[in-house]
Amino acid sequence: MPRQSAPKDLSLKWLELFQICAQKGSLQAASKETGLTISTVSHHLRNLEDHLGVELFDHTRRPMVLTPKGRSFLLNIDDALHLIRKAKAEASAGSITEASYLRFGTIEDFDSDIIPELAVYLFANMHACDFMYHTDSSHAIIDMLRDRQLDLGISTTPSERMRDLQDRPLLRDPFVIILPKVNDKSLEDIVEGRTKLPFLRYSSNLIIARQIESQLRRMGISASHRFECSNNQTLMSMVSSGAGWTITTPLLYSRAKRFQSKLRMHPFPGKSFARTLALVATPDCSRSVIELVDAKTRSLINDRIIAPLSTDIPWLADNFKLIE
Repeated sequence: MPRQSAPKDLSLKWLELFQICAQKGSLQAASKETGLTISTVSHHLRNLEDHLGVELFDHTRRPMVLTPKGRSFLLNIDDALHLIRKAKAEASAGSITEASYLRFGTIEDFDSDIIPELAVYLFANMHACDFMYHTDSSHAIIDMLRDRQLDLGISTTPSERMRDLQDRPLLRDPFVIILPKVNDKSLEDIVEGRTKLPFLRYSSNLIIARQIESQLRRMGISASHRFECSNNQTLMSMVSSGAGWTITTPLLYSRAKRFQSKLRMHPFPGKSFARTLALVATPDCSRSVIELVDAKTRSLINDRIIAPLSTDIPWLADNFKLIE
């Protein structure tokens, strides 16, 4: 029997909660994200279904599953909600001094050279703002932005679509080969596995590891390995001790200053490839805040990392650079 349409006007709250429930698959997850009780979330969803006169979810299944009409409805409202959030953010942006709260996440690659100075700068320029800083892996930062646990973040740009997140490319960070400084084998023999020096790799759950493995497969290289970890400093320490070789980037190499006297960097053989680091924001993040963070971050990256490293290793200059 068809449901009777509710006389109420369509509510933006209903649409937002429907989108969250569709993405999360449960009332409990939507309740946790929004701070509303489970019964309140359920009540709003029922109001939406009553208003439309259709079932959007199959309420007999757990986790929650969209009906065919629910999937079609979600597809149609995703872009609309993105535009609404973007319009709200731009209309209420105000000045930098009026910003009241910023949740900012960044990958560990910047936590020693860039983020401390950026934090001081933002604190001095956003006088009424409360800050929360979080450091994590790229995929964790992206997930937190998608779940609205962060407003702004710096991460590696993932290969998959980032839904309604907005990204501003910051840095082209090319992949390079790092060898022990004391080594008598040729680069080609090492990379192609014709020596006993093993490949030391990043943990396979990291975006950087997946990018490296994809490139090696394209080149038909299957490098034997005895060691993998998620910590860049540990990899650089292992290479400097002569335990093996690795593939990394100039940015990550720049963080391992204590080991650099025992390391040699080489361009990646054959066709070069790189990762892109980007400033990623939710639709709700103020444009004025994004502009401030973007400008200062670029200045710090250039002055603290690109300029000194390119001076020491001139062949990096053409590939290791800011993206305008």
